[in-house]
Amino acid sequence: MNIGDETYQLSTKQVEDFQKDGHILIESLSLQQEMVFFQPIIKAACSQLNTETRKLQDRDTYSKAFLQIMNLWTQNEKVKKFVFAKRFADVAARLLGVDKVRLYHDQALFKEPNGGYTPWHQDQYYWPLDTNKTITMWMPLVDISEDMGMLTFASGSHKLGEVKSEAISDDTEAIFEAHIKKHGFTLQCAKVMKAGDATFHSGWTIHGAGPNKSRDQMREVMTVIYYADGAKIQSPGNKHQKTDLDKWLGNKSVGQFADSSSNPILN
Repeated sequence: MNIGDETYQLSTKQVEDFQKDGHILIESLSLQQEMVFFQPIIKAACSQLNTETRKLQDRDTYSKAFLQIMNLWTQNEKVKKFVFAKRFADVAARLLGVDKVRLYHDQALFKEPNGGYTPWHQDQYYWPLDTNKTITMWMPLVDISEDMGMLTFASGSHKLGEVKSEAISDDTEAIFEAHIKKHGFTLQCAKVMKAGDATFHSGWTIHGAGPNKSRDQMREVMTVIYYADGAKIQSPGNKHQKTDLDKWLGNKSVGQFADSSSNPILN
């Protein structure tokens, strides 16, 4: 099965709301039969590729937040069909207001039962790209509730750009918490999401997630990161951007277009 190429009927108001808030919830972006097909495939791929074997109590805050497996599309042809879905990429492009988007990478984020919170952070801190036209799709593979670790967004925070050049940690939680209070950003969090619903958020939107309070249910989420075609690679501003340049951008160099075969156009 493929994700169908049917265009999602995105309204003008939804685009305007995304550009104002830096995030949006899109219901039923993937159809029920698609999720029934892809959920066990992605789950099995994550189980096969997961390298985290430590008990929760033996991990740091970041490692307690979720099991993270990146670029599954390069290792599983069936998962590739999900990641390369034109319907998803088309929504990303329209929200950004661009013609074409490229794949940065995908990542599965599975928050285990009793898994810890995800501190406030901004995704684009990690990306050595010269554009703010970046966006992440966050799609649960199973129905989830707020107490399983739903994303919470600081609405409008993307408009102020980078807050602090630091990776996700307990320290960033306090820094971003103070920033959110200083600027009076409204916090928004869905109460429930069905499998196949999706949130999209800008690269600079401050966001985090609570712990998974479930005793026996994994919060299974698949994400895809997109950026506008035409972006160039900028000089890494921190060690994490240097790592990303080496891993995700197909041996391209600073100043070149970020258009390698590892970053195909998806819409």
